[in-house]
Amino acid sequence: MHPTRREAMHVGGLAALGLTLPQLLATQAAAAGPAKAKRCIVLFLLGGPPQHSTWDPKPDAPAEVRGEFGPTETNVPGLRLGSLFPKLAQQADKLCVLRAVSTGDNAHSSSGYAMLTGVPHAPLNAEGVNPGPPHDSPTLGAVVRRLRGDRGGLPGAVRLPMHIYNTDNSVWPGQDAGFLGRAAAPWLFRCDPSSPAFAVPEFALPADVPPDRLAARRDLFRRLDVSTAVPQSPHAEKAFELLGSPAARAAFDLAKETPASRDRYGRTPFGQSCLLARRLAEAGVGLVQVNWYRAADEPPDAPCWDTHSKEAARLKTVLAPTADQAIAALLDDLAQRGMLADTLVMCLSEFGRTPKFNGNGGRDHWGHGFSVALAGGGVKGGQVYGASDRLGAYPRDGRVTPADLTATALHCLGFESDAEVRDGFNRPFPASRGEVIRGIL
Repeated sequence: MHPTRREAMHVGGLAALGLTLPQLLATQAAAAGPAKAKRCIVLFLLGGPPQHSTWDPKPDAPAEVRGEFGPTETNVPGLRLGSLFPKLAQQADKLCVLRAVSTGDNAHSSSGYAMLTGVPHAPLNAEGVNPGPPHDSPTLGAVVRRLRGDRGGLPGAVRLPMHIYNTDNSVWPGQDAGFLGRAAAPWLFRCDPSSPAFAVPEFALPADVPPDRLAARRDLFRRLDVSTAVPQSPHAEKAFELLGSPAARAAFDLAKETPASRDRYGRTPFGQSCLLARRLAEAGVGLVQVNWYRAADEPPDAPCWDTHSKEAARLKTVLAPTADQAIAALLDDLAQRGMLADTLVMCLSEFGRTPKFNGNGGRDHWGHGFSVALAGGGVKGGQVYGASDRLGAYPRDGRVTPADLTATALHCLGFESDAEVRDGFNRPFPASRGEVIRGIL
């Protein structure tokens, strides 16, 4: 029996059901070999936090370098963090702080490309560059999705609650699957999990579409495929599976958390995104990337962590309290659930800030030396790896590149250093070009 024109129009309107998903879905090959970490959560602090007031305080530096905020002791003797991180200070035994990370790049777009992909952008210091060849390396989430595959009715990698873009709305390269093709791309969910009416649009069926009606439309799609002699799309099939899967839909349902649990993370977009990341990781997503939320009311001269002006006030009132509460809650929550040992948490940014303040009381872009924090997933906590010079400007020892971070993450997830991924022409590419930081494992 052939579908009627009316029925075919229903299929054409599948986007109204959130079924733009087929464009994002693909069948992946499962990765072989045992993994130390089952999953990874990437927290990307968009804009570039000042290392001096967060992970690498310099109390003995001149005042124009050390800033207003001194260090605080942690639950690990000898390991000090910035005083604006009191909650994280009590989770320091879970943290591995890398204090000599370097891209050598002072532009958001190109330095961000390196941190997201592990591949340097050419040229360096290129602001406003967009996705596409020749800077077409896949983001870490895409590599993980290609190597690991999709499991449990959910994609292998997810990004939320928004993609990364500059003040001029130019989108950074390095956020998608690049030469691996769209089938490997991490899903992007644009949402605000802190909203009282939070719902992920892709999983929100209209009220007039009950499950039995969805099943009927799925059957219609199959018949339409046959009647038009078009091979059945595995992407669309998986989209239907996801929309009809209680487990997949439940993973995004923050209403299933207790009010106390939600309060613990903070009722902010970043805090609730971290909580959502934990739920997705728990449900089987291989890599969840949480981007610092770029709100509409961000100051244009200092959006997100890009503190070109009035840094101290931004850190004290907006940035540090939100990050401290959310990240500390995530680490503690994962540990209490027995998940931290097999969940790698990476707190990254595109770069750090200049050693000295500028004339507006802020710091400018600095990719020559900054800090990254890791936890769980085979990484030993309670340690510092590498060191910056006395001004927090350049690596003194233990320099780490973005490629090394990518290699280490893949190693923790159980992939060999010689693992390959293949593009649409079946050409092999190394999954990573860096060295595993074995001293932190």
